[in-house]
Amino acid sequence: MKKIMRTMLFIAILVAMNACSADTAEASPNSTTPTEALVANYTYNDTEIETMRLINEYRVSIGLNALERVNHISYKCEEHNKYMIQNNVVDHNDFVARSTNMTNVLGAKKVGENVAYNYKTPEAAVRAWLDSPGHKENIVGDYTHFGLSVTTDAATGKKYYTNIFVKL
Repeated sequence: MKKIMRTMLFIAILVAMNACSADTAEASPNSTTPTEALVANYTYNDTEIETMRLINEYRVSIGLNALERVNHISYKCEEHNKYMIQNNVVDHNDFVARSTNMTNVLGAKKVGENVAYNYKTPEAAVRAWLDSPGHKENIVGDYTHFGLSVTTDAATGKKYYTNIFVKL
């Protein structure tokens, strides 16, 4: 019994230390949220570029289209990372607002989101997403564009990942 409890505690700690989750939404034709302005500029760091390259490399390796990068989406990802850092959470809070923004500003027909926390390398984050059915579903989903932000918490040094996929 002690062995089972230790194993369960280890699994719980592992999940908490390396958390990630996925969410999706379909566009609603009757959205009433005010349209925000398109964000055209976003400066990518090396981790973001490598993570997006790995996602596209995987998609192409299984016969899917590479996704086109959209700065506006990456900006919205960065906003969510800052929210998660400020609130010390890893979640999809306000995903509906981000999805609605993608619908209103970009004309998205479908939106999906993956988040992750505490992965030191792009390879580790992408591998964790691919090993999780919900995250993998977004990575291999019927999408055409994406954005991504990887933000490091200055206080802890831990990385927060938000990856949004859209079909335009």
